[in-house]
Amino acid sequence: MTLEKARQLLEVQAGFGSGYNRNGARLILAEVAREHGQAAAERLIRELRLDEIFGISAQAPSGVDEI
Repeated sequence: MTLEKARQLLEVQAGFGSGYNRNGARLILAEVAREHGQAAAERLIRELRLDEIFGISAQAPSGVDEI
């Protein structure tokens, strides 16, 4: 998945903001971390304010399960 596609999908998830969308966002971020590295996932978390919307931390350990 490209970073632009991930950004688009995360914007949709953030727009709804429910618990189900939080899980969807976490799955997207896990894929980003796997394909592009943890730093790319953390950038998206900060850029889209997912920490404020879903409580997803940009300072999570490098393990994908922590996203």
